[in-house]
Amino acid sequence: MNERTTDILIVGGGLGGVAAALSALQLGRNVILTEETDWLGGQLTAQAVPPDEHPWIEATGCTATYRLLRAKIRDYYRRAYPLTAAARADVNLNPGQGFVSALCHEPRVALAAIDELLAPYRARRQLDVLLCHRPLAVAMDGDRVAAVTLRMETTGEAIICRAPYVIDATELGDLLALGDVEHIIGAESQTQTGELHALPAEPNPFDQQAVTWCFAIDYLPGEDHTIARPSQYDFWRTYQAPFWPARQFGWVDVDPISLAPRHLPLFGGPTDAAYVLDFWHYRRIFYRRHYPDGLYPSDITLVNWPQIDYWLGPLIGVGAEEQAQHLEACRQLSLAFLYWMQTEAPRHDGGYGYPGLRLRPDVVGTYDGLAKHVYIREARRIAAEFTVTEAHVGVEQRRQAGLDRAATFHDSVGVGSYRIDLHPSTALRTYIDISSYPFQIPLGALLPVRVENLLPGGKNLGVTHITNGCYRLHPVEWNIGAAAGAVAAFALNYGLTPRQVRNSPRHLADFQRVLQDQLGFTLTWPDYAATLPR
Repeated sequence: MNERTTDILIVGGGLGGVAAALSALQLGRNVILTEETDWLGGQLTAQAVPPDEHPWIEATGCTATYRLLRAKIRDYYRRAYPLTAAARADVNLNPGQGFVSALCHEPRVALAAIDELLAPYRARRQLDVLLCHRPLAVAMDGDRVAAVTLRMETTGEAIICRAPYVIDATELGDLLALGDVEHIIGAESQTQTGELHALPAEPNPFDQQAVTWCFAIDYLPGEDHTIARPSQYDFWRTYQAPFWPARQFGWVDVDPISLAPRHLPLFGGPTDAAYVLDFWHYRRIFYRRHYPDGLYPSDITLVNWPQIDYWLGPLIGVGAEEQAQHLEACRQLSLAFLYWMQTEAPRHDGGYGYPGLRLRPDVVGTYDGLAKHVYIREARRIAAEFTVTEAHVGVEQRRQAGLDRAATFHDSVGVGSYRIDLHPSTALRTYIDISSYPFQIPLGALLPVRVENLLPGGKNLGVTHITNGCYRLHPVEWNIGAAAGAVAAFALNYGLTPRQVRNSPRHLADFQRVLQDQLGFTLTWPDYAATLPR
């Protein structure tokens, strides 16, 4: 069997994995980065979700490499696309003019930007990228990961990788289960965490956030691009969850904050308008008015809407066969919703069906038009040295204690800001969407309670089911991974362990200086943002 060794092995090539690699590479270490799909970038590319970001992202609240990624995405459009003069001159160009983010863009452009960030290191073989490799097994030697076995999906060939440090940047925290590393799944109880919005009685490991299989579409009125009727269409077209105000297929959904029914149509105005509150403009990733008139026949929008959230079963803690059944049902839900929009959806002009909606497999890089990977909101979470709870970041719980900002962590390795946003769950629980303060990422949340050389590289850090809701989004996941890669490299460079780095004031101060001075991390929020609830 083929064997490889390196300084730092990163399993999972999503945003956290890419960021971890960049930090480790910048600090002089050799890296193997693996990814189960054929695209790096995770939720930004293979899952096709444009970034959810905080309002200060253009100025602060992220790492230098994340800011560089954003700049490269915008620069790609300026170099490669025939933008109008006005669009080209816009410093804060939003390629899709979607209103979910200041930077809505096509997945392939983010992929190109990521490839450009990694190219210098790949050229000198400081970095090896193994695409289409899925972890199969983790060999443990006491409290250390000794090796990870991966299988190449296209050939079935297995490879064993060994490294002094391993970062689990998989979407579901797969190495935690494979290595029997202490971890938590699902929802904790108030008794366990003391959180206002945790489950009041018993924990439920199978209470996990919905997953979503996203897809991209454009709209060509007068044409017919209706897909074949999906096999599960009859089930989904009439399905209604007990917490939903109407059938799931419709323009009536639930306001995630107030939980009141609301009507949000597909088109609330012209499809070429800049900003309109409707589904079409929500995650629009390509805006045709950025280009000369007539050059492009349609905008492109990314469908990641409430109608395709799948909550009828969990992906974690179940067997492979059941997981596969849920993934297929999730795919069927997305295809069924597209078919419903094309054939039965109430139109803005009084008719039914939009057959001109066209699936865009070219945009997501697949044959069937669905994203390469299901969009994951929640993973296994390490049992950590320190766990961030709602009491540390939640506005309501902090204010009850007389506090007007998030907790300050002495071991901060970054910052983030997002609402505590939990989508409906596999326990058929509706949204939990509550305010949080701009927060820090503590190094203690990256340290497993027992294992010494495995670090989380994404949503699998030491948070709860509740606080996962604000630590799971794009710039935060990037920062988590970047911090994991940095502490692994720092530990190797100075003959320490990450636990020693955190537990020694001198080592911690040295590490935080490296983060700020060499890697461009932001460790604290400026006062103008710190007290503003999201």
